[in-house]
Amino acid sequence: MMFRLIAALRTAKTLSAWRRTALAVPAVLAGLLVADAALADARTAVVPKRTIYPGEEIDAGQVEEVEVTNPNIVKGFAETIADVSGMVSKRTLLPGRVILVSALREPFAVSRGTTVQLVFDSGTLVLRAAGTSLEDAAVGALIKVRNKDSGVIVAGTVMADGTVHVVAK
Repeated sequence: MMFRLIAALRTAKTLSAWRRTALAVPAVLAGLLVADAALADARTAVVPKRTIYPGEEIDAGQVEEVEVTNPNIVKGFAETIADVSGMVSKRTLLPGRVILVSALREPFAVSRGTTVQLVFDSGTLVLRAAGTSLEDAAVGALIKVRNKDSGVIVAGTVMADGTVHVVAK
């Protein structure tokens, strides 16, 4: 019985070259399909080329996209240069480290202490006045502004053109 087993193993070891090739081709094709699927799932991350300091506006020349090789990387990082271009850094960004979206903000449309135009719109009534911004703010933010004529502090929403639309109480 043992002799038959050994003989069977010897014949299995001496497969013809043609048969080995026929068995290897599907294995290689399966490996290529798995590698292709892995490349399709490849993610990219944006990393700075140099140190970027807080308050500095990021442009496309300061960053580059790299392939993510760590499967355990923290969530919430920028994946394309378009995600970070034009944004302002809230923290120091080090070269070669991923940029978290939470470390970025929109640029301020209104700076603290600058003169802005206050607009109150109530149907057919439109009032305009000059005011001083008491806070830095991006477009769409609610800020407090001091009316230059009366000294009254009002709240309003910053618009894209730099005006502040006053909120009715």
